[in-house]
Amino acid sequence: MSIMKRLSQVLVGATLAFGVAMTGGCEGSSGVESDELTGAPEDVNGEELTGSVTVGAKVRTTSDVNLRSGPGTGFKVLRVVPKSSLVVTVKGTPSKSFYQVKHNGLTGWIHGSYLSLVDEGDGDGDEGTTSSNTGGTPASSTRDNAINRAKSGVGFSYWWGHGRWRPEGPTSSTKGSCSGSCPNCSHKGSYGADCSGYVAKVWQVPSSNTDLTDDQHPYSTADFVKNTSQWTIINRSSVKKADAMVYRSGGAGHIIVYNSGDAWGSLNAYECKSCSAGCVYNLRTVSSAYKTIRRKGW
Repeated sequence: MSIMKRLSQVLVGATLAFGVAMTGGCEGSSGVESDELTGAPEDVNGEELTGSVTVGAKVRTTSDVNLRSGPGTGFKVLRVVPKSSLVVTVKGTPSKSFYQVKHNGLTGWIHGSYLSLVDEGDGDGDEGTTSSNTGGTPASSTRDNAINRAKSGVGFSYWWGHGRWRPEGPTSSTKGSCSGSCPNCSHKGSYGADCSGYVAKVWQVPSSNTDLTDDQHPYSTADFVKNTSQWTIINRSSVKKADAMVYRSGGAGHIIVYNSGDAWGSLNAYECKSCSAGCVYNLRTVSSAYKTIRRKGW
């Protein structure tokens, strides 16, 4: 074998080995075992909101809907805004039936078919809240409370090894930012979470981990993937809102909070996804490598 041919094989092997080493999830590597942000279905059936409205008007989403970077379906999906969320108009005049709005500190565009003006008696909630938690009033069930905590974390940055955010949601000055490839990534700001720090806050485990603004990261996916006194592995077919799905393999892992949808197909989940994506609510699929876990007492 010639020296040049042998050198070529060595370089290819080194490149493949490096690629394998850099794949993975929330702990122990640079990425996350999931695709890029997937938008909600967009089947426009008629118009909820039409014509010009007052700048700063409060409107509510009528379904899970895509917040896009521009007025059209060809623009990037910045976030999937949950159904019944309050958003505030930035511009009063629509462009191609899309309205520029702000949700949890993030400005983008939503088609008027998915928006409705808020009645005067329904306008007490802060931008980014939902009808089940208008004005910050806790929802009635434990699972709803958990989902509301998850919602409040959407829009904050990915922060490796941490878990804290503001209950009122992010602003441009509090959301933070992440750059680089985790675990060797850089974070700016005082708030954010990685995937397991996020779920620990949403689930309030341990029982002392109740203050969203207190930075705690008590568990990794290596803990969540096992049965403990605080959570247990269940059959995926039994999954309910606020249960979690977790995987761990080769020192890397990821964990998400299930909200709705087909547990074996496309589902809606809350997750601190990656350094580039941050903490999001999105439509995604979950491979068979994930285990479904439930907090004890739920």
